[in-house]
Amino acid sequence: MAKVGYARVSSVGQSLVVQREKLDGCDKLFEEKRSGTTDARPQLKECLNYVREGDQLIVTRIDRLARSTLHLCQIAETLKHKGVDLVVLDQNIDTSDATGRLLFNMLGAIGQFETEIRAERQMDGIKKAKDRGVQFGKRPALTNDQIAELREKRAAGTLIKELMAQYSLSKATIYRYLGTNEP
Repeated sequence: MAKVGYARVSSVGQSLVVQREKLDGCDKLFEEKRSGTTDARPQLKECLNYVREGDQLIVTRIDRLARSTLHLCQIAETLKHKGVDLVVLDQNIDTSDATGRLLFNMLGAIGQFETEIRAERQMDGIKKAKDRGVQFGKRPALTNDQIAELREKRAAGTLIKELMAQYSLSKATIYRYLGTNEP
């Protein structure tokens, strides 16, 4: 029976040190710096391929493992099918017994609920900001007067290269302001 650890942080600026310390008793450790919301987590995939019947997959917290309750359940099913137990250190979960499996599923559902509530609050905040007139995204490079001037110059025969230099804009942006996609 091997103890296989998996550690993950969401961004490059975060450190894996604390998780490494907690997982130092593992025979093998997979780690990565990637967002939990992305599908592209090659180390997790490699870890799940690596574990064998009788092994334990050990993580520090459930949210380090899965991006949603559905994903967590999929991972749990994969581990169950392979005969691998999941141990979550910080939540004191061990899926080798019924109590551990119950706690695992409850905490996964609560985590998903928190994620959805946070997303709803974020969308509410964005809507309120838009209602107050807050503009999101990159500010326009040119004012309406500059756009009119740009169009006049182009109509008068000014080359796109010259307009790019005069306004310090890319060719695509010039065409966007001209309202056409063709040169």
